[in-house]
Amino acid sequence: MIRRFLEWAARHGSVLLALSVVVGFAVPPLAAAARALVTPVVAALLTLVLLRIDFARLAALLRRPVLIASMLAWMMLAAPVLAHGLARLAGLDGPLGAGVVVISAGCAITAAPAFARLVGLDAEIALVLVVLSTLLVPFTAPPLALGLLGLDLAIPVGALMLRLALVVGLPLLASLAIRRLAGPERLECWGAAVDGAAVLTVCVFGVAVMDGVQTRLLAEPLWVAGGLALAFLANFGLNLVTALVFAPLGRHLALSAGLVAGNRNSALYLAVLPAATEPDILLFLALFQVPLFLNPFLLRPVYDRLRGGAPA
Repeated sequence: MIRRFLEWAARHGSVLLALSVVVGFAVPPLAAAARALVTPVVAALLTLVLLRIDFARLAALLRRPVLIASMLAWMMLAAPVLAHGLARLAGLDGPLGAGVVVISAGCAITAAPAFARLVGLDAEIALVLVVLSTLLVPFTAPPLALGLLGLDLAIPVGALMLRLALVVGLPLLASLAIRRLAGPERLECWGAAVDGAAVLTVCVFGVAVMDGVQTRLLAEPLWVAGGLALAFLANFGLNLVTALVFAPLGRHLALSAGLVAGNRNSALYLAVLPAATEPDILLFLALFQVPLFLNPFLLRPVYDRLRGGAPA
């Protein structure tokens, strides 16, 4: 019965996710209660996602190391520096500017390969970038955000690196242990159920990130609207600039890199940043979840046209 329920959740993931955000927004006490679960929920989600990755296949995909290294260097190092410069030029010196830089320094969202398949782009490149950027983010984002760029996130560089390393490293170890205990055949058999468990885990997170959004929207609707617009702009901007940077390598590859670069995992930051962090930064990280789930669908006609082929 549990397995059938989880498989059902996997089949109806998009609807459940949308409902979770609506419920979190409509029922603030529930969102506040779920907010305390963000860190274990993110760790559980990473464990479930890593369970579904075939590391042997992943190793085979690393046949173009220079290309992969250049994409990672752009995503994890150059993009946040560029975002910081643009934010300063635009006069965004406060929490919103800091939020854009933090997002730009983050790893790719775990759903990026699925988004790539949805719009007919390169899911294999997306998979490589997701896994490697997730493993690298504890070592790149804190020195950039807190050191080089001087953002105030109410936590020392070393402490943020340790928290990120634990939230990423413990799920990796857990997934490897589960793989060894369960065996490949059982994992393959339960694959859809694992996907369903991941969907339900994301739903808990979807409720949690709405904590405080309703209150802030009613109190300062223009600020929330501006923050949401900036979240879409950051997503679109990272996508577009990355695609232009890698355009000489071919349209298909460039669009795939852009999709991954635009959709960054703000959930990790919400799991590790302390409560003393500027509330407006935390709210912007929550608002960034909205374009994460909408832009692949909004941009699908654009991708279809740019790919020069029929819809995927």
